[in-house]
Amino acid sequence: MQKLVFLLQYPAKWVALLGIITFISTKTNAQDKHFTQFYASPLTLNPALTGAMDGSYRVGAIYRDQWRKVLDNPIKTFSMAADLRFEANRKRNTEDAFGLGIMFFNDQVSVVDFSTTQIAVSMAYHKALGINQDKFLTLGIQGGLTQRNVNYETLNFHDEFNGTSGYTFTSSELLPGNNFAFPDLNVGLNYSSTFAEEGRFFAGASLHHIIQPKVSFYEDPTNITVKPGGNLYPKANIQLAASIPFDKSNRTSMQPRILAAVQGPHMEINAGTNFRFALGQYGGSALHFGAWARPVRNNGGFGFDSVVALFGLEINSMLFGLSYDLNTRALQANQRQSALEISISYMGNYDNEKVLCPKF
Repeated sequence: MQKLVFLLQYPAKWVALLGIITFISTKTNAQDKHFTQFYASPLTLNPALTGAMDGSYRVGAIYRDQWRKVLDNPIKTFSMAADLRFEANRKRNTEDAFGLGIMFFNDQVSVVDFSTTQIAVSMAYHKALGINQDKFLTLGIQGGLTQRNVNYETLNFHDEFNGTSGYTFTSSELLPGNNFAFPDLNVGLNYSSTFAEEGRFFAGASLHHIIQPKVSFYEDPTNITVKPGGNLYPKANIQLAASIPFDKSNRTSMQPRILAAVQGPHMEINAGTNFRFALGQYGGSALHFGAWARPVRNNGGFGFDSVVALFGLEINSMLFGLSYDLNTRALQANQRQSALEISISYMGNYDNEKVLCPKF
């Protein structure tokens, strides 16, 4: 489907606007930084994960290709980020650290040529706790600027129809500006600790869109993902994870993960387990396998949305991830929504003595 065609039988202006609003609302505003491999994109998940790593710097990228079997041109989401970790006070015998990061995010809905682009900077303070300083409590904050754009040239209106061969006339519709930007603010907390020598536990919470920015091209959109007046609902995330070794050498481990997100009337839960198998004599490389499930709540109803399979490859300081979402409900007969994600990250000055952020 290359164009969205409005065959209008009512006054052109209001029906056209309602059509555009409805489509963009249902297909785009729900796309709020959604990644299945959420720990592979830590700066979009929780600002407190800025600098939460086993090295001094980290760079990574993640790409999501969604609904390719249903749409001629799939929804594409891309994020790239870099962050640093450095000691907070070298004069004191402490593991406290600062984290600084920058993140770029882009989401494109080609059906109506609608895009969301964001650039954000974040900072975090990691406070070491306990006698051995093997626990960390982190506070993070992130501020960014987001731009949204829609290309009206991909839309057709009834007054463009020439009556015979197609939409060749010029429309007289008075449309609002097709481009606007708004500020955004997110905060987060994260806690990490060790147990049973090689075990790791992680818990975090974050609140996104604190200032509830206006995100509509129109003054009063018919859109359940935003409040009346076009202000974005704040989103709350809670994530839990662990790394549970099966042996003392920690060559094989189970890594359960859960993420719960609530935004206005919407809620989703991502829950599953990865398994890590070390390779080689020294275990510097590893394979990851995982399976996930995603129940969601939309418009008051709660249902099972997707099942996920994950494969990961860890080679010293490099991480590669591949996941596939299979939607359990069909949009069209014999066609199911699906999503493919690819992630890659590199850790600089890697130190395997601490695990401050889960992988994938």
